[in-house]
Amino acid sequence: MSHVDSIYEVGLERCEANFTALSPLSFIRRTARVYPEHTALVHGPQRQNWADTYRRCRQLASALTRRGIKMGDTVAIMSPNVPAMYEAHFGVPMAGAVLNTLNIRLDADTLAFILDHGEAKALITDSEFSEVMTDAVAKTGRDILVIDIDDPLGPKDGCIGEITYEALLAEGDPDFAWSLPADEWQAISLNYTSGTTGKPKGVVYHHRGAYLNAISNLIGWEMAHHPVYLWTLPMFHCNGWCFPWALAAVAGTSVCLRKVEPAPIYDAIADAGITHFCGAPVVLGMLINAPESEKRDFNQVVRVMTAASPPPATVLAAMESAGFLVTHVYGLTETYGPAVICAWHESWNALSTDARAEKNSRQGVPYHVLDQLEIFDPETMTAVTADGKTMGEAMFRGNNVMKGYLKNPEATAAAFSGGWFHSGDLGVMHTDHYIQLKDRSKDIIISGGENISSIEVEDILYRHPAVLEAAVVARPDEQWGETPCAFVTLKQGLADITESQVIDFCREHMARFKAPKTVLFGPLPKTSTGKVQKFKLRERALVLNEKQKN
Repeated sequence: MSHVDSIYEVGLERCEANFTALSPLSFIRRTARVYPEHTALVHGPQRQNWADTYRRCRQLASALTRRGIKMGDTVAIMSPNVPAMYEAHFGVPMAGAVLNTLNIRLDADTLAFILDHGEAKALITDSEFSEVMTDAVAKTGRDILVIDIDDPLGPKDGCIGEITYEALLAEGDPDFAWSLPADEWQAISLNYTSGTTGKPKGVVYHHRGAYLNAISNLIGWEMAHHPVYLWTLPMFHCNGWCFPWALAAVAGTSVCLRKVEPAPIYDAIADAGITHFCGAPVVLGMLINAPESEKRDFNQVVRVMTAASPPPATVLAAMESAGFLVTHVYGLTETYGPAVICAWHESWNALSTDARAEKNSRQGVPYHVLDQLEIFDPETMTAVTADGKTMGEAMFRGNNVMKGYLKNPEATAAAFSGGWFHSGDLGVMHTDHYIQLKDRSKDIIISGGENISSIEVEDILYRHPAVLEAAVVARPDEQWGETPCAFVTLKQGLADITESQVIDFCREHMARFKAPKTVLFGPLPKTSTGKVQKFKLRERALVLNEKQKN
């Protein structure tokens, strides 16, 4: 009997009553109905409940529609974590449009490329970025509707658009009759990769994936109703890892933060009762090493989700000692943010602090909605031995993998070769089937024919009591081909540590051939999401070689 002839198919067709598209937009509609008076957004003295937030999102959708924004049009936004940025995650797709959140650290040329490539029809921009966005829009030559966010906590002047955000909302209908997408495969957002090599690629998310990853965030993090979430993670980064939508599902409270600094974070934890926040390891390090004058005592358990580069075990241990409960996740822009989680086992609680941190420094297992996660040999596309030693590439398959790269079929085909998304991250599969990353494929150091993981060297460096931050890249070497070159930021007041002392420390704690041959001191270049820009460090290592030749 074929599928079509099955007794469970005949006369049992899909209809409006029994099938609707999965979309995270449904979350805010439900929460506004169930918890209308519960606080949705906090921004300085501003308090906004879920009924008002839903109303404003509908006004935004209505106003954009009246201004000519149609199904499939792109609406870009350049903004810190303020209420307008949160509302755009609902209002823009309610209009059938696609939300393109812009990285606030990018230059005008890159922003112009993104606006052109995504064919932005409208731009919502905070006055803090008026100068760069004026330049970017001019470089596009496009006719873009520019809308200014007039945030009372932002700069008092600098509007560059034809209308302010609040004035635009006033044009909209608070009862706007929006609908779920006809097809859950419809695009909901456009996110651009960092573009460290060549032009950035436009990663397209669909409603189904955003819905499922938002749900997975809640399950994996055990996030109950009414969390108080602090926006330390930029909402422009993978749509805030899908947390704008996840928070709507559980009627959470979003506490906005224009700038990520230790003092306001500790103030929010102590005064607003923060229960959750996300951030890269650099944010964790910032909190651990903050001056005592900026720290505050707090009584509640604060859950922290961290990703980006693998956090050193020493950082995780220090966070635990400071009263933070850290969950380690891993993902990429192409996987809607986190898609792998270091799921915790109660038996691990009996381990020592250092041993728990070692367990938690692994990336882990698939998110609940990710179908499959494997470490494959990229040449043979076969799974590596689960021995914690054999290296391969992390690959993904599931609904929370992107639709593909916008206008880039070649890159899309390469990323999905063999029916899996190729991450470019190298790692191992442990015997318990938890994965652990060892490096980006481009960051592996091959010295004298031996592979050296930059992450392994960095982890040793972080154990040094004087090291605040560390990053390791390959430096060309005539004898060995490449050798590890370490870039180190020292803790305040400990600037008398020498290169030889750091190298000796590494040699004492790892195989001597893996220890860095060069150590340079100073601040590390980072992206706005806290990732160390290793391509810049590799450039510095090359410059150093040229100087020594001359």
